[in-house]
Amino acid sequence: MELRDLKSFIEVVNHQSFTKAAAHSYLSQPSFSKAVKKLEVELNVELFNRTTRHLQLTDAGQIVYQQAQKSLAALSEINNLLDDLRNVAFGEIKIGIPPLIGTLFFPILAKRIQEKYPNVSLQLVERGAKLIGQLVENGQIDLGIVVLPEDDLKFTIRPFITDEFVLYVHKQHPLARKSSVTIPELKGEKFILFSEEFTLHDYIKDVCLGAGFMPEIAYQSSQWDLITELVSSEFGVALLPKSIFQKQNNRNLQIVPITEPTLYWRLGIITKKDTYHSFALREVLKILENGIVED
Repeated sequence: MELRDLKSFIEVVNHQSFTKAAAHSYLSQPSFSKAVKKLEVELNVELFNRTTRHLQLTDAGQIVYQQAQKSLAALSEINNLLDDLRNVAFGEIKIGIPPLIGTLFFPILAKRIQEKYPNVSLQLVERGAKLIGQLVENGQIDLGIVVLPEDDLKFTIRPFITDEFVLYVHKQHPLARKSSVTIPELKGEKFILFSEEFTLHDYIKDVCLGAGFMPEIAYQSSQWDLITELVSSEFGVALLPKSIFQKQNNRNLQIVPITEPTLYWRLGIITKKDTYHSFALREVLKILENGIVED
């Protein structure tokens, strides 16, 4: 049983597709298929149920997946232990960040980390917050910056940043003239949301449902700048963190405070609970825990 075959199998499971795994790797789809088939022959089991429309693990596949993750995590700790032995802050830190958070905060964080620890290499993994949690839990990334709340039984959670949600509208929209709006006032508006793999998608829907209505979704996107452009083109409204407004320069866009209640965007830093942290990772966490103050 080869390590690279186990890694290929894990990639297919994480992406729930041979095609998607290949799209996020230098390997081809046939290479992933060959690796999985090789494992099935060696172990004399079927790892995937191929009779269903969507790729699903068999019971045997679940066991192999769980044990493969543990094995890879144990092997990855060898380098971490050697780093500590040398007592030098160097190595690679894998940071998982949803695209929105990465755009707003990662350049500042990267600059501070590189200034203090030039030998630390940062690898940015951009995924939706839902997947970031899975990657941290599986040991595939060292830390994640996600939207809270998160499962404190699985993760060590450190507060990071709190921002306020505001309403984004075109400057000619009737609501743009108001000093503030409440969520019930948005009933009947067309919403532009983040895609379903993002935590903010569910959050906005839950906020609207709590106000007594299901939001009418006009468009969904994984990019905050596309969402703001759609709003500025009068395709709908959006509920987004206030900090985004400082990053864009569209003069047709206007923000309106939300009241009763004020909605907060709380971000946290998560690491896998009860796992080893390298010297470099501990130092990076210290920098992150100081939050963001613009230079």
